[in-house]
Amino acid sequence: MLIKITTLPGDGIGPEVTEQAVHVLQTVAESFGHEIQVTEKNVGGAALVASNDPLPVDTIESCLASGAVLLGAVGGPAFDRYPANLRPEVGLLLLRKTLGVFANLRPAVCIPGLESLSPLRAEIVRGTDVMIVRELLGGVYFGERSTTGAAGSRRAVDSMAYSEPEIERIARIAFDLAAKRRKKTVSVDKANVLDSSRLWRDVVNRVAKDFPDIQLSHMYVDSAAMALVSRPADFDVILTENMFGDILSDQAGAVVGSLGLLPSASVGGKVGLFEPIHGSAPDIAGKGIANPLGAILSAAMLLRHSFSLEAEAAAIESAVKEVLAAGHRTRDLAAKGQPAVATREMGELVAARVRAAKSAPR
Repeated sequence: MLIKITTLPGDGIGPEVTEQAVHVLQTVAESFGHEIQVTEKNVGGAALVASNDPLPVDTIESCLASGAVLLGAVGGPAFDRYPANLRPEVGLLLLRKTLGVFANLRPAVCIPGLESLSPLRAEIVRGTDVMIVRELLGGVYFGERSTTGAAGSRRAVDSMAYSEPEIERIARIAFDLAAKRRKKTVSVDKANVLDSSRLWRDVVNRVAKDFPDIQLSHMYVDSAAMALVSRPADFDVILTENMFGDILSDQAGAVVGSLGLLPSASVGGKVGLFEPIHGSAPDIAGKGIANPLGAILSAAMLLRHSFSLEAEAAAIESAVKEVLAAGHRTRDLAAKGQPAVATREMGELVAARVRAAKSAPR
């Protein structure tokens, strides 16, 4: 199979972690007998510097011509001087909209043996395996906005809007995923206050009738945030709108120990978009100490969701678990006084495990 992808390394540590994810992808392709074609393009701040556009036309064209897109990270304080319509994050939002990816899948798993990374007690976080399904193209991030009035009396408005079809399509993805997991879905909203949330809950209840094997419950977002800290292992699939999902998925990352470990997949459109959920971390950019595992695990999701290569995706995920079980840690994961491996070394460790597993006699 031809694995044709576009990489968008972006800003900060994005290029460093993306390089290692591509290295692992190339190892998988070689080990499993696939051909891989990688095209690198600019996005975010890197694109602003190169062409004064956070999402250049040639980047869009390359993404749409590929089977999947692998993104590093965008943004950073260096780009705060740009006007709001040229910020790196604008390029990311436009990319999602252009690709039509409306469903963001963000798994948060407490890997056995790494419970100590969590700020929570081991007995609370142990067994946590959550899939957050976040609607990606609606809500307040894409709603109408305005700022009126003179300085000192300005008034800003951001609107949160959802249509029934937008809610229905994301709900079906969440229920489909739950059917392959533990058959539980919690829909998170703020239906006691927001009209958009009341519509959300009504549509989710209607769609749930098509999935009688799925246990559906509803939680207000504030209650869900508390429960995600006090009893995270109780959750299976969390379905929610754009902003709530953005916040809860970062919280889930902290619960299981490190944002550096967490991947994401944005699917449902023309081409899937895959990226670690961490930011650009400009304070450590260029030092070779960033954790590439979130990007590497995003590459596994890319193989699974865009190319239906389940064995290849599982090979990466198994390799990551084996490397961590062997005690290898990047700086963000290392205990005090424990030696840390560099970004490139961690990528090579994972790639070596993939090679070894594929070549081992069966």
